[in-house]
Formats: sequence, C-alpha cells, structure tokens
Amino acid sequence: MELKDKVIVVTGGGAGIGRATVLELLSRGARVAAADLNEQALESTAQLAAAGDRLSLHTLDITDREAVLALPEAVLAHHGQVDGLINNAGIIQPFVHIKDLDFATIEQVMDVNFWGTVNTIKAFLPQLLARPEASLVNVASMGAILPVPGQTAYGASKAAVRLLSEGLYAELQDTSVSVTQVFPGAISTEITKNSGVERAGSADSSTMKMTSAEEAGKRIADAIAAKRFRLNIGNDAKLFEALSRLIPQRAIRMIAKKMKDIG
Repeated sequence: MELKDKVIVVTGGGAGIGRATVLELLSRGARVAAADLNEQALESTAQLAAAGDRLSLHTLDITDREAVLALPEAVLAHHGQVDGLINNAGIIQPFVHIKDLDFATIEQVMDVNFWGTVNTIKAFLPQLLARPEASLVNVASMGAILPVPGQTAYGASKAAVRLLSEGLYAELQDTSVSVTQVFPGAISTEITKNSGVERAGSADSSTMKMTSAEEAGKRIADAIAAKRFRLNIGNDAKLFEALSRLIPQRAIRMIAKKMKDIG
C-alpha cells in the first residue's frame, strides 16, 4: 500500500514503537492520528514530528469503549478518511509468576492489550472496509510465540491478539483490508516505566541486545507498504519462532531456565 497521503491511526503514539512509527509514517508522506493515554507524551511526539496538520493528537484510554467508539468521528473531522489502524498500545505485567500476581493486574493487562485492541478494531473497521485499500496492524509480542516466565499474563494477552489477527485475516481476505501481525522482540522503549513495572533478576535488559524503536517503526512501515502478513522484529523474535516450530517443549524449558531468578 502506498503510504503517501494515507491516513493511519496509531495507538500508543506517545512513546516507544508507537512514536517511532508515527514519525516514520509522517516521513513517508502519510497523515497520522496519534492516540495515547499520556497527553504530554503526545505533545512531545508532535514537537519531534513538526508535521503541522498532517498529525492530529487524541488523548485516549483504549479501555474506555465509549471514548474509542467516538474516535473515528474525531479522526474523520481532521483528516477526512481512515486508511490504516496500528494497534500498538500495550502494557506488560510485573515480573512475577501467576501465583503471585493479583487478579486485578491480570485483568488490567488483558483489558489494555486485548480488549483495547478489540475496541479500536470495532471502531475503525467500517472505515477501513470503505477504502479502496486499507491496512490493519496488530502488535503482539515474541511472548505470544513462546512463554516468558514472569510475563505469563502478558504473553496470554498478546497470544489472544495473535489469534484475533489471524481470524481477522481469514475474515477479511476477500476485502480491501490487509492484516499484519507484528511480533517485536526486545525493543529499546520505556514500556516497563509506562506499565508501572520494574525489571527484576534475569529480566534485566542491560546485557541484552535490543532493537531500537526507530528500526521497529521502519520495519512496521515497510510491512504496511508490502501488505505483509507477519513481521518478526529482532533476532530474538526470529529465534523464538524457529524454536517454537522445531523444539517447542524444550524451548519452553530453556527460556524458563534463563528466567529462573523470577518467582
């Protein structure tokens, strides 16, 4: 899909992969509606973009269904059309095992990562289907491919996004809407801070090789342009996929050993 002059909605556009994707799309001539819970973060994105009216900002909690369902009207009022939706907003859980994780936190992770994605899809899919060509991108996680102990609820929420994406691909294959599912590995972002989470034990990323948010944004924009179905970002995500296919049970034990300091 040609990105120039297309209107793309990006959730989580105030930081990390979301911000990088907003900036990349704008650099390719697209118009962007950036949504985020953090108004100040959105303003920072706008300052970096310096894109004038090609960028609109929408302070929004994606778990607030009524607010999400009202978002298309605001985007249409500013841009006149919607050609793409990138569901990037998400949170992780505290780095603890399920036995030590309270129900409220599990529900919050599912509400943001899964139901927030459902909310935006239900809100914007009619607009996407009305366009000659359109793109729907859902950002999952390598944790949806193989489980990471200490992030089991998070992985489950992203696995739900994965199957949702695959179901949408099946349902939309004879329409103008292409579906892309994205599996980032370790990306240099502030998701832990934005999720109110501190890293612990083997989860410390200081020795991990991480992909930059800017590179992730470029890869996502490329995937939209190519109408790519699946995108793994980072060698770690590619490794997770290979291991899940070749030695799934052994791979789970290997990862659990690496995360033995958790729980």
